[in-house]
Amino acid sequence: MRKVKQKSNSGQILLISIFIVALLLLSSELYIFDVGKITHETELNSLEDFVLAIKLGSKHVVVGSLVNASRGGPLNSLSSNLQDWSSLIGRQYQFGKSSIDYILRDTSPYSSGIWIYQGTDGYGIASAYVSFNYKLSGRETAINQNFFLNITSAVTIQSTFQVMGGNDKRVNVTISVLNEMDPALANQITISYERSGVWLIPDETNNYAISDYGTGTYVASFVADIPALSVAVSTQVVDARGILVQANATSVQI
Repeated sequence: MRKVKQKSNSGQILLISIFIVALLLLSSELYIFDVGKITHETELNSLEDFVLAIKLGSKHVVVGSLVNASRGGPLNSLSSNLQDWSSLIGRQYQFGKSSIDYILRDTSPYSSGIWIYQGTDGYGIASAYVSFNYKLSGRETAINQNFFLNITSAVTIQSTFQVMGGNDKRVNVTISVLNEMDPALANQITISYERSGVWLIPDETNNYAISDYGTGTYVASFVADIPALSVAVSTQVVDARGILVQANATSVQI
């Protein structure tokens, strides 16, 4: 078991040089990617590499758009970013005429391909869902591939508290971080609790500590003066992809 350290996301290594062009095009909106620190370059030396670049580049655009939306950016940024990405792909003629079409999931709970939920039931989610059709036609090749991307970051929290004496309560919060429903790592976790209608963040004066069990599970503990009989807690998690997810819950006395 180790203590959690907050660390910044210095940018993802992009495997194919086309990503760099795409991210430069979208850098004004997709702030997760620090293009200036990308040093790895790979040549598109085969048709398979080119198609892989299209798929992985599409994934980076969707992830970056979800980062933006999860942090309060416009929900329609996914559509506008994909329009730019589609235009970029249409200008690639290395192997023939290239085009990509996309459909944003627009059935509940998704709207314009995005679903963000911050519940009081100990569950929060940020998700993007897009279906793609990629076509490449040339003198010696014809490709027509359908694929979809469902990028989902989620967090679940459970909380208990003990009365220490007077209004002092020791509060424990167990946090589980998920990417596509598999355990995932957090870059940053922020815990807050409600006291007399005001949300506060515990610090050293609250004997605050947070531990990482290395399995996507984290446990935070603190002591606070909370006059109310119940304790409301909130958790904000930034996962390793930079996506922000928030969940709220009522702590249970033990």
